[in-house]
Amino acid sequence: QVQLVESGGGLVQPGGSLRLSCAASGRFSSINAMGYYRQAPGKQRELVATITRGGSTNYGDSVKGRFTISRDNAKNTVYLQMNSLKPEDTAVYYCQTITLPGLYIDWGQGTQVTISS
Repeated sequence: QVQLVESGGGLVQPGGSLRLSCAASGRFSSINAMGYYRQAPGKQRELVATITRGGSTNYGDSVKGRFTISRDNAKNTVYLQMNSLKPEDTAVYYCQTITLPGLYIDWGQGTQVTISS
């Protein structure tokens, strides 16, 4: 069982920045991958960014060059730095982890990000 605690969402103006974080705890030997997905009203959940334990990253096309994902393996925490935010970034952002053993997938409770003037 993995518990994920997300923080950092909120309301910002277009062009602003936010930093999300997600801390994992519970019974696992290690976290293979961590990442964020988002879901806007009426749309499917989509990839934002993922990062492996070794630091390899993958970004959704719409956030490349604006968002940066990082992680602290010692703290089992992933961070998402979001810059140059746009209204279309408005969504609920969900943290995801893939843990060992078993490659179990777990989701956080979600945090609301709203970009509006």
